[in-house]
Amino acid sequence: MLFSIINTITSWFLKKRIHQIELFKKYPTEVQNEVLLSLIKKAENTEIGKNYDFKSIKDYKSFTKKVPVTSYEEFYPKIKRSIEGEDNIFWGSEIKWYAQSSGTTNSKSKYIPVSKESLEDCHYKAGKDVLCLYMNNNENSNLFSGKSLRLGGSRKILNEGDNYFGDLSAILIDNLPLWAEMMSTPNSEISLMNKWDEKLSAIIETTTNEDVTSLAGVPSWMLIMLNKILKEKKCNNILEIWKNMEVYFHGGIDFKPYKNQFKEILGPNVQFYEIYNASEGFFAIQDRNNSDDMLLMLDYGIFFEFQEYNSDGQKNNRVVNLSDVKLNTNYAIIITTNAGLWRYKIGDTVKFTSLDPFRIKISGRTKNFINAFGEELIIENAEKALNKALTKHKSTVTEYTVAPNFIDNSKSGNHDWFIEFEKKPKNIDDFKKDLDVNLQKLNSDYEAKRFKNITMQELKIIQGRNNIFYDWLKNKNKLGGQNKIPRLSNDRKIIEELLKLN
Repeated sequence: MLFSIINTITSWFLKKRIHQIELFKKYPTEVQNEVLLSLIKKAENTEIGKNYDFKSIKDYKSFTKKVPVTSYEEFYPKIKRSIEGEDNIFWGSEIKWYAQSSGTTNSKSKYIPVSKESLEDCHYKAGKDVLCLYMNNNENSNLFSGKSLRLGGSRKILNEGDNYFGDLSAILIDNLPLWAEMMSTPNSEISLMNKWDEKLSAIIETTTNEDVTSLAGVPSWMLIMLNKILKEKKCNNILEIWKNMEVYFHGGIDFKPYKNQFKEILGPNVQFYEIYNASEGFFAIQDRNNSDDMLLMLDYGIFFEFQEYNSDGQKNNRVVNLSDVKLNTNYAIIITTNAGLWRYKIGDTVKFTSLDPFRIKISGRTKNFINAFGEELIIENAEKALNKALTKHKSTVTEYTVAPNFIDNSKSGNHDWFIEFEKKPKNIDDFKKDLDVNLQKLNSDYEAKRFKNITMQELKIIQGRNNIFYDWLKNKNKLGGQNKIPRLSNDRKIIEELLKLN
């Protein structure tokens, strides 16, 4: 009876937000313009505000003329000064949290500023909206009669002086409001454990006796945990343990390779809701049952711009706001945020599936990458790691491509490196080990996923015969200097075609 009352009250409270969501759906341009002017006002007395004369900016047109588009590498010197203790550089309130994410060419990790405004008005507001939209679409839901099992990040929060560093998920858990902590399992102490094998054991021990009604986390990690539970409890279906399970909220990586496995584990009636969040902010939420797109959330203190990218990754120099986007066009996202990122390129690309309201699908990255297990391996990491291994083993390659080998029910996944060697290493196993270690040294997310083989096992090398890539290009009618072998892919299409030719 008590849980039923809690469910009713909580549902009523969350659904009050629907009116505000309908307003920004009806007046998207106006809401976004208000967001932009509010951000400019907040930062007009900062160093960046004075440099670009924020006080003179009255509209989007003048904003684009005064403030340049920037990348992490270009913005990092300001972040570094902030980390070192300077205030009021790019945002008007104190910054003491920095979310770590996968690195760039010159750094193992990126450090993304997280303000108190971005925590409250973006990330936590979005967390409530995820629940609000789900409850609005499922009137008979009893979601709040039980708890949400959250599977957060593994990077430990480090305190250096007045600053804190860690996975965004760890930062969010560490600062959770009381209402969210009460509705979640496991507790913060377990959620913030750094060693994944110990954390998974603790989660299983403390949650299998709870009434878990929803799951939230990255699919690769969640699948590992669920399979471990089924094995230890000797069950075929997770509903044998959590009979009131309703929904899995997922994001971070492409869900398609995992969906069938989740259906088998969770049963046919559990729903899947996609979210789109990153260290830089929370951007979109699936707002309909059984949908494959997400509603762009326009009132989280983030101003959105878009730059057109074609299928070869070439960009159009023109940057537009929401009023000028087109359907089914590949756009790189540029954001201005309530953590002080100004016209910042996050590296993701999206396509609009609807313009009324604005709904999107994630279409890829502006850089070559693999993010099948949350490892966010970028081409710069792959090239540098491979070159170091080749130099050490006095070998050379003609061509190569890399693809994920997805998780099955018995073991974690890995990366397959399909390499056509020009000069082979004397010991391919030693070469493989060195390449894997190099990748871990260059990319903190890859390193985390490789921890004790829990989510990713050591990479595998498939040796291609002579001229294999030439023959592949020939079959594609792509022989010629302008056609390149895709180095990194999030699916196995290219590697499977190469295996047939090998």
